[in-house]
Amino acid sequence: MNRKSLMDVLKAVENKGMTAKDAAEKLALLPYETIDCATIDHHRSLMKGWPEVVFGEGKTPEQIISIMERFVSAGDNCIVTRLSRDKADHLLACFPDSEYHPMARILTNFKKPVNEVKNGYILVVSAGTSDQPVAEEAIVTAMSMGHRVERLFDVGVAGIHRLFDKMSILRNANVLIVVAGMEGALPSVIAGLVSAPVIAVPTSVGYGANFKGLSALLAMLNSCANGVSVVNIDNGFGAAYMAAVINRRTCNPAE
Repeated sequence: MNRKSLMDVLKAVENKGMTAKDAAEKLALLPYETIDCATIDHHRSLMKGWPEVVFGEGKTPEQIISIMERFVSAGDNCIVTRLSRDKADHLLACFPDSEYHPMARILTNFKKPVNEVKNGYILVVSAGTSDQPVAEEAIVTAMSMGHRVERLFDVGVAGIHRLFDKMSILRNANVLIVVAGMEGALPSVIAGLVSAPVIAVPTSVGYGANFKGLSALLAMLNSCANGVSVVNIDNGFGAAYMAAVINRRTCNPAE
């Protein structure tokens, strides 16, 4: 339940279009619901403006299906992240109106329209093609939350000249997500060129001394450029969620 649906229930009671008993049943799932494998936070969309997101990695298909059933029955939108193809096939069989995004490893199921943020955009930049799965996770997440997303792929520091003719799209973005592995230098470079906030995403792409993304993470945390924040290794979802919060507040400051 989000703020609008809560107000609809309260207005219906106020206008005598709904009994107190019916309203109580509508509100019964606030703030959460317990099932065998999870405690589902139905209150999160009211508090945060977006429903709880399901992390698919480590859960069985049956567990994810049980969780999704509760979201669907409550009329909530649902996103499942870090979902393998075989698990996605199980979910699509049960929820055929869902959509699976294989590169991003995200499944989406929408029961209600998303409030779109029409002014401004989030820009997702990836250093190399190998970083694209993490970048796509960010793109699908941000778009699912109603944001316009632009993208620049394979513009890393190994060929920095590829970035220079993209200055217009870089400088006009409200917030940038910059995804890079190896030595993780690209967010610092871009942050030195733009005034908007930069959310840096280290990836596990790289050779041995990259330590599965640790060297990129430390490089980003030690950036000398101002306006850089850093999320965890391969966390495209977390970067997109933060970018969405910033972009929505920038475009709709009253929310």
